[in-house]
Amino acid sequence: MEKKLFLNYFGYIFILTLIPLVFSEASYPPESGHPGITDAYDVFEDTHHDSTNHSHEGGHHGKKKAFPVLDLDYTRIRMPFEIALWILLASLMKLGFHVIPTLSGVVPESCLLIVVGLLVGGLIKAVGETPPVLKSDVFFLFLLPPIILDAGYFLPLRPFSENLGTILMFAVIGTLWNAFFMGSLLFAVCQIGGEDLRNVGLLANLLFGSIISAVDPVAVLAVFEEIHINDLLHILVFGESLLNDAVTVVLYHLFEEFAALEQITFRDISLGFLSFLVVALGGVFVGLVYGIIAAFTSRFTSHIRVIEPLFVFLYSYMAYLSAELFHLSGIMALIAAGVVMRPYVEANISHKSHTTIKYFLKMWSSVSETLIFIFLGVSTVAGPHKWNWPYVISTLIFCFVARVLGVLGLTWFINKFRIVKLTPKDQFIIAYGGLRGAIAFSLGYLLDDNHFPREMFLTAIITVIFFTVFVQGMTIRPLVELLAVKKKQESKRSINEEIHTQFLDHLLTGIEDICGHYGHHHWKDKLNRFNKTYVKKCLIAGERSTEPQLIAFYHKMEMKQAIELVESGGIGKIPSTVSTVSMQNIQPKPKLSERIIPTLSKGKEEEIRKILRTNLQKTRQRLRSYNRHTLVADPYEEAWNQMLLRRQKAHQMEQRVTNYLTVPAHKLDSPTMSRARVGSDPLAYEPKPDSENIPTITIDPASPESVDTVNETQEEEEEAGITMTVKEPPSPGADDVFIPQESPNSQRLQRCLSDPGPHPEEIQPFLPKKE
Repeated sequence: MEKKLFLNYFGYIFILTLIPLVFSEASYPPESGHPGITDAYDVFEDTHHDSTNHSHEGGHHGKKKAFPVLDLDYTRIRMPFEIALWILLASLMKLGFHVIPTLSGVVPESCLLIVVGLLVGGLIKAVGETPPVLKSDVFFLFLLPPIILDAGYFLPLRPFSENLGTILMFAVIGTLWNAFFMGSLLFAVCQIGGEDLRNVGLLANLLFGSIISAVDPVAVLAVFEEIHINDLLHILVFGESLLNDAVTVVLYHLFEEFAALEQITFRDISLGFLSFLVVALGGVFVGLVYGIIAAFTSRFTSHIRVIEPLFVFLYSYMAYLSAELFHLSGIMALIAAGVVMRPYVEANISHKSHTTIKYFLKMWSSVSETLIFIFLGVSTVAGPHKWNWPYVISTLIFCFVARVLGVLGLTWFINKFRIVKLTPKDQFIIAYGGLRGAIAFSLGYLLDDNHFPREMFLTAIITVIFFTVFVQGMTIRPLVELLAVKKKQESKRSINEEIHTQFLDHLLTGIEDICGHYGHHHWKDKLNRFNKTYVKKCLIAGERSTEPQLIAFYHKMEMKQAIELVESGGIGKIPSTVSTVSMQNIQPKPKLSERIIPTLSKGKEEEIRKILRTNLQKTRQRLRSYNRHTLVADPYEEAWNQMLLRRQKAHQMEQRVTNYLTVPAHKLDSPTMSRARVGSDPLAYEPKPDSENIPTITIDPASPESVDTVNETQEEEEEAGITMTVKEPPSPGADDVFIPQESPNSQRLQRCLSDPGPHPEEIQPFLPKKE
């Protein structure tokens, strides 16, 4: 069944490819008076001139020309018709790739599209026509920007920024290593080879090495998204393919200019390496400017929601063209523009506009990617080739060896500074995933035949592209499964994860501040504070400029859950604030039996909305973003402080009651005054007969330590509360004044003062005794 479907499908595509050929032959019969296949404007002028002459001749001889009922004018619509036909062919091929699951599980999509391009090119050449060639201007100005904009706008910023140092090492140092390693070794091969290779100099080989050494982002996206590799490996290889554009552009123009010079000085070399910083940083600056302008423009589009996606596309494309105007890195400009504008644009535009941007970029980049791989196959059939076995095989071997050695050497150095080390499995996938694609082919197509052997270079480039896409692209999936490399896990982010992520960021920033080490967490925190204080207020309209990050994230989750709830049939009627088109595109349509949902009355529906609105508003008010610079008082901490205050007040009140119930002691005199008073009137200091119930304190007036003893006793009373210490004399003597009386009443009073609670052995006077 699948085989029959496959044959019918490609038969239909075969008929589509013959349509422009049939129309072009029917439109220009060589026997007639019309010209051959030339420019459309020349044909139109000649046809108009002939028709005018015929009308004049007809008027002179009195003959009338018959009114044409049906006419064929393919020359006027040839260009847009063929463009639309190519796009339709690309879309049908992408559809057929996913219709046949057994084919997509074995062969990558890029391989299948190149095979289709080879078949279409061979078919066009078989009927006697010249197959179209993928021109460099068409590739760089129309097909490449949608793919880069889609990658830059939806770039996972957090993993990209955390691994930026590793990505720059692979993109800059790795690309320079590959270019010079391959160029020098290929120059040695040219010196050893035959007469055809000895004319290829060192600069030409270095230029070829700079072209073939760069990893292609289109090929990497096409292969890595199918095998679902983990985020770390994906961002390392894809980030390298994005950022090595600046190195490739600089080396390409550098060696191209050096090839035209008779003598190269040290000044030329210094200016060449300086141009690398200008190209890279200049592209980033251009993208930054256009991204800020796009964000500022989206602040005023609240009344015209229809054109909101248009500003994103136009400003991004203008950033790319402006960078290419000054020979800067257009890829860097597109990435910078997409990364800068996205958070502010999404805060200003509506949900429908966000859905439009998302799906239009995905559609546009997918069609461009399909056309690129198809035209690679067609251009392979069309272009002139010059096969040189030693040079082509050497290029293939050196390309793989340089990639492996570069990855191993750089990873050994990078792992000394990384917390999460790159394992040998990760290093193998990074080295094996360095695919080449249409960027190398387009740069090779731009070479001048007078200075470089372009045909031999294009043949070697196409061989390397086919080897990396077919061999490495088809075997990387079983190798990932064989090595048990960790794959990407689809998981939904939650509020809990967002809170803990922000908490760890602030914690690491505080640790860096304490240690005096200004790492990327410190500068990231500074940038976030500057963004929140100044940039958001200028680029985001309304109250969302001051909205905390957690609240904004919760708002996105709330909208997403609402859409999923409606899609699953949880609500009978779609709310007006949710986009119907976006809900149709989020998940595939369920079956008819699953879509039957019970209807609710308007009163019940309004009651549910009111409950949800009230609860969600309370949830928003409870959530507050944590910031280590402006700490918000914790309500639990306030309650704990109030409880401590209440306990302290109760303790103070207890001390006051204790001091009121305690019998105050006599004011102590000095030992000399005590002896004088005792000696003058001994009877006055004898204990009275009715003072038995009063607790007595025994002191020795003659001892100088008595005052300290009493002071210590008072301090113990203040600390312990109500406990009183009764000092017994060591032996009865004449100086003893008070004799302690251990009566039950005095013990009961002491116990009552030390422990106000009832004693289990005492008889409670307020309760009646049980008989």
